[in-house]
Amino acid sequence: MTSTLRWLLVSVMAMLWWAPADQASPVQADWGLRVQPLESPAPGNSAQPQLSVSARGVLLSWIERDGARATLKFSELSSTGWSTPGVVAAGDNWFVNWADVPSVIRLPDGTLAAHWLQKSGPGTSAYDVRLSHSTDDGRTWAPSSLPHADETPAEHGFASLFPGAGGGMGLVWLDGRAMHAAGHAAGAGGAMTLRFGAFDRNWKQTIETPIDLRVCDCCPTAAAVTADGPIVAFRDRTDQEIRDIVVSRLENGKWTVPVAVASDNWHITGCPVNGPMLSARGRTVAIAWFTGADAQNRAFVAFSSDAGRTFGTPIRLDDSATLGRVDVELLDDGSAVGSWIEYAGGSAQLKVRRVLPSGERSGAVSVTSMGADRSSGFPRLARQGRQLVLAWTENTSAPSPGSSPQLRVRTAVAELPTARR
Repeated sequence: MTSTLRWLLVSVMAMLWWAPADQASPVQADWGLRVQPLESPAPGNSAQPQLSVSARGVLLSWIERDGARATLKFSELSSTGWSTPGVVAAGDNWFVNWADVPSVIRLPDGTLAAHWLQKSGPGTSAYDVRLSHSTDDGRTWAPSSLPHADETPAEHGFASLFPGAGGGMGLVWLDGRAMHAAGHAAGAGGAMTLRFGAFDRNWKQTIETPIDLRVCDCCPTAAAVTADGPIVAFRDRTDQEIRDIVVSRLENGKWTVPVAVASDNWHITGCPVNGPMLSARGRTVAIAWFTGADAQNRAFVAFSSDAGRTFGTPIRLDDSATLGRVDVELLDDGSAVGSWIEYAGGSAQLKVRRVLPSGERSGAVSVTSMGADRSSGFPRLARQGRQLVLAWTENTSAPSPGSSPQLRVRTAVAELPTARR
């Protein structure tokens, strides 16, 4: 299927359920959410936070820097606060980036799995995804390995890990092998691709396959597991440089043709470095994303009741303008909490609000002021029971010309109030 034909199919399918996304959404009274600071386990010189949730609770990971050396650490939240940080791995040859963030997740059998990025050559975008796992709560970790057979010095990153079938693990990542080949072969037309890898419970890789052969070059990916199987979301890229958010589902061992969540029709010739986020419970899916279509920076949430096959009308998440960098978590009643960086009047704030599939929204709750530059990274949101957990990167240094930012990962919690429909 050609890229043009595939996009026509995507657009037609999306229009079947899409309605204009900028319609006014009613705002409810104050939701009653009260966000409280929580002492972070990460010290100074920390950034790149990531949150994941398992039956054991919420897990935070981050990177600490000491000169050229980078260390991936993690901590789990209990009733007494964050646990003593554990170390996954460290190196002097890592690729550390504000948007391409490592992760640590706990699989259903208790195994910890982690990924980070390691340089594979002198080029700016020459780096690999490295994977490791621990079966003793992080005291020891298996030697790292690659999920991709390709070892060309090209970009392999923006990975999303998720529990796999039969107790294993799956992941997706952006893969630049075709772009690298195009740079060395006259007439070759390489593009960034999205690929999938799967591991069995013995950590033997069982598959590596492409999902989409032309995607946006550097927007983070997202993955979740529904009652019908895994779903992934990412920013597609057509031959006409339309870069909207699409989803693909793993059905009967094969990934479905990517389908647009909404017809934003964002034409942009460069990567906006702003990916989607997913949350799934049973067959209910919520997705949040950023678009700059029509020269307006906006963030949206949409809901699916059929495991991501179709999505309802997009609901505006931000209030007036946004930097994006969204996250989303489903609640037990089918509503969702969305987070984003609001940018208005020259200042940026991390905000959250409750969104209902009907289009209703709570008032926005401000969590903290944020830097508007890349050093603030991507704030993260997670839910365990009736507790929300947030993590973000704070710049603790006074601005001065030519100085490097002093960064630290911060965390906060909020008890979910009783929802009123």
